[in-house]
Amino acid sequence: MRANKIFMRAFVSAMLLTALIFTSQMAFAHCDGMDGPVVKAAQQALQIGDVNLVLIWVQKNDEPELRRAFESTLAVRKLSAEAKELADRYFFETVVRLHRAGEGAPYTGLKPAGRDLGPAIPAADRALEEGSIEPVVKLITSTADEGVREQFKEALARKKFNKDDIARGREYVSAYVTYIHYVEHLYEVAKHPAHGHFEETEAGEAHR
Repeated sequence: MRANKIFMRAFVSAMLLTALIFTSQMAFAHCDGMDGPVVKAAQQALQIGDVNLVLIWVQKNDEPELRRAFESTLAVRKLSAEAKELADRYFFETVVRLHRAGEGAPYTGLKPAGRDLGPAIPAADRALEEGSIEPVVKLITSTADEGVREQFKEALARKKFNKDDIARGREYVSAYVTYIHYVEHLYEVAKHPAHGHFEETEAGEAHR
């Protein structure tokens, strides 16, 4: 019995770790896109000449490099249309690279606009723009409701089996474990807020 409990706890921990890695990758994918919030902030900063609009996306110890890139970009983009395009691209890459470094993630290049990020991230962004969280709550709760009901249905359908039918019994156990872990995972995620991209210590170290 003790071994089974240890196994179940380890299994749940592995599921939570996988979920955290997946959500982190989705967040990174969101922030390194040409239509993501980091590049949008960089575009606005260049447009009005105010670096403060983009400094918030990098850690304090990366400010000097970003400021230098900003000043260089402003100077070069005045030369010609081609120079402006190249300089802007350089600045976007610098901002995203520093932002990802602050998250402890490698820079893998700017991603094209219009990628499929799933329904959750766009809905969360729209909620902030429109000032209403209700569509996000509806999306999350309806998805969770559908998932819980489906896992419950699968487990319930396999609950009754002949004790001598080991194969059927194992099917029930598999459905049961999946159902229990699904419910527990949803509860833990809902109970504990996700960490932000990075937190700064006094030394300017990033923590995931």
